[in-house]
Amino acid sequence: MSFTEKINQEITTAMKARNEAELRGLRAIKAALIIAATSEGAGDEISEEQAIKIIQKLAKQRKESLDIFNKQNRADLAVKEQEELTIFERYLPKQMGDDEITNELKMMLAANNISSAAEFSKAIPLAMKHLAGKADGKKISELLKKALG
Repeated sequence: MSFTEKINQEITTAMKARNEAELRGLRAIKAALIIAATSEGAGDEISEEQAIKIIQKLAKQRKESLDIFNKQNRADLAVKEQEELTIFERYLPKQMGDDEITNELKMMLAANNISSAAEFSKAIPLAMKHLAGKADGKKISELLKKALG
């Protein structure tokens, strides 16, 4: 069963259960997958890796919106964003904690002989590639700066 078929099946289940929040989140995922599949140069089918990247982008958008709504005291809108974010996170790989990220970064830095803050621009692309999908980019950057001193 492809990722798209799995989403379609879960949409049907959410419709039968009349779960509006889950239905909204799943439809957002489906729409993003359809847009990606029909974009120029893409095949008709989206791989699971591509789907995860798409869902990560959706989750990041929801987190940013959630922050804005919370700052503006718009709890009604923040609740909807949080519900959708929860749905998206079900389909994403488990995110690493700060300690795990720091340990991975230290091993990566040692393997590439990077030891000073001056080499940050050399280290950040390596770190992003090494931890892709496992941690948020902002968190990686923040912890890499601390690791380099």
